[in-house]
Amino acid sequence: MIIKDININYLDYGKNDAQAIVLLHGWGQNILMMQGIGNCFKDKYHIIILDLPGFGKSEEPKTVWTVDDYADALKELLSKLNIDNPIIIGHSFGGKIGLLYATKYRVNKLVCLASPYKKYIKKQSIKTRLLKKAKNIPILARFEGFAKKHIGSTDYKKASDMMRKIMVVHVNYDISDQLFKIKCPTLLIWGTLDKEVNINDAYELEKLIGDCGLVTYEGCTHYAYIERFDQTIRVLKSFLGDDGNEN
Repeated sequence: MIIKDININYLDYGKNDAQAIVLLHGWGQNILMMQGIGNCFKDKYHIIILDLPGFGKSEEPKTVWTVDDYADALKELLSKLNIDNPIIIGHSFGGKIGLLYATKYRVNKLVCLASPYKKYIKKQSIKTRLLKKAKNIPILARFEGFAKKHIGSTDYKKASDMMRKIMVVHVNYDISDQLFKIKCPTLLIWGTLDKEVNINDAYELEKLIGDCGLVTYEGCTHYAYIERFDQTIRVLKSFLGDDGNEN
């Protein structure tokens, strides 16, 4: 589908007349990293998963997009699909887009999986540290090898100049002062050993959003939602009510 003058690849499946769940992957990833979650809810929900612009099979933005641009592009895509008031589940960069989307548009419920929301200053880039950590997660093998093949598939060193510029904008964009606008029930899922977005940031984020709860996974990393996938699905079903009410 053409959104903001670029082609965006997405999956659309499940129950078309049910509440929509929109799944957003992290930086350098693609649809496949979130499809495991989508498949667990497809019998009762309308599932939308997209390759964020610049990743997977979606085209790169033609200009340097901000996180606001990503959120607005998501809104345009959902509007064309006649989806309003979605449930949004996002990991890392996808979660940041979800947070910003929820400050601007109607959201039924929001789930953030280790999502950054303020400026980070590190000796190594988030991307470099993320890729190094990703190589040491044996649990990814559970998902028939898809995660090992696709996680970090656009290495920063091989990324285009455009995506590098977009990444710089992303990691320097602090949305802390906008989060009070989020009114929907929000759930945070975080690993206590997350070295990309520290657990202390999760505690702070919980306080910045009015109706918000935090679930921590002891000993897990930035990919806690995969490392304890079965627990994640149980937590999500509890939070969502697992009823798939019509949108």
